[in-house]
This record gives sequence, C-alpha cells and structure tokens, in this order.
Amino acid sequence: MAGGQDLGSGVNGLRVAVIGGGWAGIAAAVELTAAGAAVTLFEAGRALGGRARAVDIAGRRLDNGQHILLGAYRDTLALLRQVGADPDRLLARYPLQVVDNAGFRLALPCLPAPLNLAWGLLAARGVGWREKLRAARWMQDLKRQGFRLPSDGSVAEWLAAAGQTGDLCRRLWEPLCLAALNTPAGEASAQLFANVLRDSLGSARRADTDLLLPRCDFGHLLAEPAGDWLLAHGATLRCRTRIRALHAGPDAIIIDGAPYAAAILATAPQHAGRLWPALAEPLDYQPIATVYLQYPPPTRLPFPLLSLSGPLGQWVVDRGDGLFACVLSGHGAWEEIDDATLAQRLAKELGLAIQPNWQQVIREKRATFSARPNLPRPPATLAPHLFLAGDYTWADYPATLEGAVRSGRRAARLALGGG
Repeated sequence: MAGGQDLGSGVNGLRVAVIGGGWAGIAAAVELTAAGAAVTLFEAGRALGGRARAVDIAGRRLDNGQHILLGAYRDTLALLRQVGADPDRLLARYPLQVVDNAGFRLALPCLPAPLNLAWGLLAARGVGWREKLRAARWMQDLKRQGFRLPSDGSVAEWLAAAGQTGDLCRRLWEPLCLAALNTPAGEASAQLFANVLRDSLGSARRADTDLLLPRCDFGHLLAEPAGDWLLAHGATLRCRTRIRALHAGPDAIIIDGAPYAAAILATAPQHAGRLWPALAEPLDYQPIATVYLQYPPPTRLPFPLLSLSGPLGQWVVDRGDGLFACVLSGHGAWEEIDDATLAQRLAKELGLAIQPNWQQVIREKRATFSARPNLPRPPATLAPHLFLAGDYTWADYPATLEGAVRSGRRAARLALGGG
C-alpha cells in the first residue's frame, strides 16, 4: 500500500505507469500489458507514435518524418506482429540496393550471406575494381574482429585509416553513415557505424540486409494498432496529458500525486531531464527535414530508394502514387534555405522531366541525438522502481526505431523484476 491505494502484487495487477507514447513507450506498455500488469500510458501529444507517427497537413495524411526499416529489426517486427500489424502486408521488402543519380549502383542478390555482400560489392557499378576488392577485404577483416574497434573515433578517420576512400567512400559508406546515424561521417561514431554494419551488411542472415519500406503511414503501421491492442487488453491510454512531477518514494513512484508500483520514463531526453534532473547530462542534437514532393501518380523511381549526389540532396524514398519523400539529415546548408526554395532545389536535383504539383516540408530541429564517438548513455535503472527507455539509452545503436523498441522492452522487463 502507498498513499492509501493498492499498487498490486506480483505481476498480475501491478500498477505501472509509462510516460511517453513514442515507439519505446509503446513497446514497454505492450510488454507490460502482455505480462498482466495494469498499465497507464501517458502521452503529451494528441496521438501515440512520437517521432514516427502520422500527421494531418493540408488535408493530407503524412508521416512527421521519413523512416526506413531493415530486415535486422527483429524486435520491431515482433512488436508489429504482437499488436496485430502484419509486417508482411504493411511493409514492402526489397533486397538492399544503394543507387544514386550519378550512375552508382550496388545491389545485393538473393544469395546466402556473406555471398550476397561479396557479389554486390564486386558487381557494383560506378567504382573501380581496386576499390571493390579493398572494400571486400575490409568487411572480412571487420567480421574477424567481431566488428569491435580498438578505440572509437570518427567514421571519416576510421574509413581513411582503412583505405576506404575515393568513390566507394563518397557514394556508399558516407551516405550509409548519414542515413543510419543521422550524423555526418566527420562527426559520427565509428563504433556505432560498425555496429550498424554488423547487424545489416555483415549479418549471417541474408534477410537482415533487406530494405523494408512502409506501404502505409506510420500511424497505421504501429501507433494505431498498438493503441487498439492496449485498450483491448485492459491498458489505460491518456493522451494530451503532460506529466508535471515525478518522485521516487520508498515503496512507489509518485506521478502528479498518484502512486504506481513502477514507472518507465520513455520521453525524449530533454523532457526526461525535466522530470528527473539527474538525467540532465547535455546531448547534442541533429536536425532532419523531410521534403515531400507530389508528382502525377504514374511517376515512380526505378528503385524506391535513391541516393542523391548533392549538393543538397541525400536520400529520396518513393512512397507510391507519385509521392516522394526527400530526407535531409544532420546540420548543413539546407537549414538556412526557406521551405519553398528547398523543395524547388531538391526537385531539380531529382532531375525528373516534370515538376511536382504539390510540396510540403517538415523540419525537426531536435530529431535525433548526435551519434558522436564515446557518447555516454544513461542507465536503464534510475531509481528503485523507476526505469528509462528511449533510443538514446540503447548503447549499441544510434537513434533508430529498433533501438527504441529494444529499450522499451528492456525497461518493461526491469519493471516486472526480470532484470
């Protein structure tokens, strides 16, 4: 008992609060509810989903940012299935290709790993044989080292020391680094990039390298099915509810005056630090802009993911029906360009014979944390009965949906006493 209320005993009926309805909070709430806990999920916004959700803009339903999933996202795929969102129906699966608009193409065939990567590297178009062989040997060396580096440093320094320079660096490794870590290679952690390569291109499972692109918006992909599942299984959802105060008592976590047997803090780091000041270790952030360009519906890309060779463009995702999402990650000159000009310049770089008939720019100044070398990560346990979740807490990865989901599941197991 605490505050005159029954906090529950054992797992069944254990009263647990989850603060934050992004993917980490959703994963935690589902894990707890499935185990029989009495869960209340608090979300300050109008809907679940956090930085990967649907928004209504100008009469259209769009994602608040473009996200790409990989076949290696096993916990994410398991979560989708658990809440009844069939990933085989909602996600289009493609063997990975890296294609740019200047003639480079690396395509992984449907061969067992590691033959798929070796074949893809050696058959790549737009780079010379020496670079291909050097890259293949480098990947083999990384595998023998277990993708563990002697020390962390920047991706640019690591690539240069390994002889990964020239066209393949500029057209493959650096774009992949920016896409995966949302941080330019000159500033990004080499060890985190090695971890990404380990679980994708270096995986022993060929399917882990597959590209998964949503056939729907992210509200339909996870947020809405998860919300329905949680309600159907007895959880309480409280959207439009911003938590004002959080305290750890001897037997309970007190949230805005109400006691809970345990709580999971799953907000963005700046909001988590407001509620739990001991977390106020400063993080650097990277911005992301998603520039939507609408072309006539028959318009499509030869492959639904295209790398732009600049000077501004980075990646373009074909969302179907003529809608393209151009993604700009990390600090750069694009931040100083107004929305209309930015859209026009990206359309020009895309180089289609026709012009878009509609455009929309969505900017997020604090989209992800900067994945810098030797970045300290906060602990998953903040105090007795109080646990932390969020992509920034999953030390093995940069800011990814998979890291968010894994952190949420870990926090739920800790709250349940499973360690």
